[in-house]
Amino acid sequence: MSASDAGDAHDRRKDERIVSNQTAIPYMQMRGGSSKGVYFLATDLPADPITRDNVLKWVMGAYGDPRQIDGLGGADPLTSKIAIIEASSHDGCDIDYSFVQALVGEDRLDDTPNCGNLLSAVGAFALESGLLSRNGSDADIDVFMTNSGKRCRLRFPIKNGLPVYDGAARIDGVFGTSAPVVCHYADLAGSACGSLWPTGAVRDEFLGYSASCVDNGMPVVALRAEEFGISGLETPDALNANDDLKQKLEAVRLLAGEAMGLGDVAGKAVPKMCLISAPINGGTIHTRTFIPKTCHKAIGVLGAVSAATAAIHPDSAVYDLAIMPQIQIEPQTDTQETLTDVTIEHPSGVFDVTLRLSAGHDFEIMGAGLLRTARLLARGEVFVPMSVWKGA
Repeated sequence: MSASDAGDAHDRRKDERIVSNQTAIPYMQMRGGSSKGVYFLATDLPADPITRDNVLKWVMGAYGDPRQIDGLGGADPLTSKIAIIEASSHDGCDIDYSFVQALVGEDRLDDTPNCGNLLSAVGAFALESGLLSRNGSDADIDVFMTNSGKRCRLRFPIKNGLPVYDGAARIDGVFGTSAPVVCHYADLAGSACGSLWPTGAVRDEFLGYSASCVDNGMPVVALRAEEFGISGLETPDALNANDDLKQKLEAVRLLAGEAMGLGDVAGKAVPKMCLISAPINGGTIHTRTFIPKTCHKAIGVLGAVSAATAAIHPDSAVYDLAIMPQIQIEPQTDTQETLTDVTIEHPSGVFDVTLRLSAGHDFEIMGAGLLRTARLLARGEVFVPMSVWKGA
C-alpha cells in the first residue's frame, strides 16, 4: 500500500468513526506505583454524573463481569482503576484529581477512597496531555485530591517539558527500575472519616477481635493476624481461598465501618482490612491487606500510611508487634518536628513511609513522604456505545 493509499484509508477510518454507533473518548493508560489505571481529562467525559458513571462502567467492563472482558479493566482491583484530572479550582494547587474504583465482578463504582498509586502518575498525565507545562529538569506539581480534600506535591524529572520515565528508582511490586516520583503528602488525617482515629479510640474490639481504626489518608482497620488463627505470612492466594477468614473479616469490617462513621460499607471499597504480624525481613511490621475483600499482592500507598500510623502509636492494637524505628529530630524546621521511618513488609517486598510528627503535640501527624514510580503505557481513544453517550 502506498503512503497516499494509507493516508486515504486513515481518513476513511476517521469518517467511519464519526458516523459509527460508538463514541470515541481520548484516554491514557498509565502505571502509577504498583497499580494501573485509565486516565481522563474531566473535559473529555460527560458532565452529568449518572451518564459519566455509565460511561466509566463501559470503559472498564465493570458491568458485573469478573473478567472485565468487554473493557479495559484487568480483572483485578489493582488494574480496575480510573483517574480523572482537571485544572484545579483550589488555591495553591495545579490540578484536581478524582479517583474512581470499578469494583471487579460488580456493577458498581466507588469514589469514596483515594488511590495514592494512581496519584503518582497524575502529574505526568497533566504534562503528557498538555493540561500543564513545565520547564527545567524537575517538575513540582501540587495536586488537590477531590475524594479526600487533601493535598500532595509531586516531584519528578522532566526533559523538554515531558516526563522522564527511565531511572534507577525501584519499588517492590513493579518489575525493573524507573524515574522516581517523590510524593509529599500534607495533613492526611481524617481523609474520609473526619479524624485520625474515627471511632474516638485508638484501640477497639469487634466480635472479640482487637482493632485499631485509623484514617491517615485511607480508612484502615488494623488487626492482629494471630487472632484470626493465621500467621500473617500466608500467600494472597491462600488467604483468598480461606472463606472462613474472609467471612470473619467482612463481619468485622461492617461493624468497624459503622463505628468509623462510614455508614453501611457493604457496597464500599473502604475501610481496608490490614492483618498485621511481626516483621520477618528487618521491617517494622508485616502485613496482609484486603481491598476490601481480596488480598492485595502488595499494599496500597495510603493504606500503607494508615498502617504505619497504627504501628507507631503506643496504644494501638498492633504496637507490640512492631519493631519500632528510630525517631529523628528534624533540625531545620521552625517548629520542631520528628521524622519516623516505617518499613512495611508485604507479599511483594517492602514499602517505606516517612511520617512527620509534631514534637509539641500529642501524636499529631503533619504529613507523610514516600517514593513511587510511574510510566505511560498507552494513549488513544476508548469506545463506548453511542446509546450510552453521544459525546460532547
